Amino acid sequence: MSARILLADDDASLRFVLSQALSKEGYAVRATGNVATLAKWVREGEGDLVLSDVYMGEDCVFDALPSLRAARPTLPVIVMSAQSTVATALSAAGAGAYDYVPKPFDLDDLMAAVRRALAGGPDAKTRAQAWKAQKDEDLPLIGRSPAMQDVYRVVARVAGTDLTVLIEGESGAGKERVARALHDHSRRAHCPFVAVSLAGLDARQVDQDLFGASGKFTQARGGTLFLEDLDELPSEAQTRLAGLLHSEDQNERPDVRLIVAAQRSLASLARQGAFRQDLFYRLNVVTIRLPPLRERLDDVGDLARAFLVRAKREGLPEKSIDGAAIERLKAHSFPGNVRELENLLRRAAALSPAPVITAREIGEELGMTMVAEPDRANEDFDAALSKRLAMEFAAASPGLPAAGLYDRFLAEVERPLLAQTLQATRGNQIRAAAVLGINRNTLRKKLQSLGLRTGRDD
Repeated sequence: MSARILLADDDASLRFVLSQALSKEGYAVRATGNVATLAKWVREGEGDLVLSDVYMGEDCVFDALPSLRAARPTLPVIVMSAQSTVATALSAAGAGAYDYVPKPFDLDDLMAAVRRALAGGPDAKTRAQAWKAQKDEDLPLIGRSPAMQDVYRVVARVAGTDLTVLIEGESGAGKERVARALHDHSRRAHCPFVAVSLAGLDARQVDQDLFGASGKFTQARGGTLFLEDLDELPSEAQTRLAGLLHSEDQNERPDVRLIVAAQRSLASLARQGAFRQDLFYRLNVVTIRLPPLRERLDDVGDLARAFLVRAKREGLPEKSIDGAAIERLKAHSFPGNVRELENLLRRAAALSPAPVITAREIGEELGMTMVAEPDRANEDFDAALSKRLAMEFAAASPGLPAAGLYDRFLAEVERPLLAQTLQATRGNQIRAAAVLGINRNTLRKKLQSLGLRTGRDD
């Protein structure tokens, strides 16, 4: 006997196409355009699987799913939605759906999901207990591209677990935002989220910073610890981290969910001998590949508008962006990824005199950020820095400069940079932070540490 599928969608043409496709696969299909009829069929014992759109008219299938699952707890439900965000995926899981398919979809992918659901698989009810429905529009992740839909699906499936997650993606792609999404949609959301970069840490610092009495594992107790730049960890420090994680696993490590991130593929590095295989296997439980912005340029419009909203919340002038400006942005390759786009929009919001950001202004901003062949000014600047650094080493000869050279040298560059930016913005910290592309609190701390006047907040 062929499986019976209850199909619900208020788009008559889509119902027809799906009914034909499912019938060709040998399924018996009964279709409707409203939630009430679907609910009636389910309560009457109809169907072996439900395939439903989220919104039909004024009704939302998520509202009906709890009662449907109470009546038919083993009936798998696959939801389809054009509102393809991480919130939709999490709402589907929270309401007890077996799976979530974003529109537009490939028919082959949909048929594969139907076959999986009918064959049995992870228990949707158990997953639903771990995830709560999310309807917050202020999301850490934005985009409706197919590449981001894959990210949303994995986030939705593992957010409610304590599995270790490895996030791989280029600098500026938004790895920390994925980590925060996993934390914010987990049972640990009320506990700390602690992020730390491992880049350049030696074995002693790994031991002290992560596992000391006041280390990051202790700070993140009950919550989530996010370790960034794992691929930049020196080999000796990798050995120490692997040993400490193994040792802590044998004892009573603080209750912490571990999420790690790398810019390069750890699997490739492990094969090349540049990363410890035992550490890779310990951390590679679930992997999320975060696509660079150039692979999802269709998301640029949504991202740009969201960043302008965030800029307004930070105190910058309210701005909108026109369609031609969006198209100009899409023509850019964004080597700095999402971070580059966000900083560009914040600068435009701070400095553009008009209420609407145009393609011309975007072109000017992109022209400022694009690096061409080094000009004379750049050569002079590099030469000056090299000369200053050479003086530091010469003064310490025959030995080496005192520890802390990086911080001292960085402070010499930061001081004039921050002072000049504050002067240009007439002491306005909000606008200065937008031009610099850093958080206002970060700017305030840097000004205080460098002994510079803090300017004003408005």
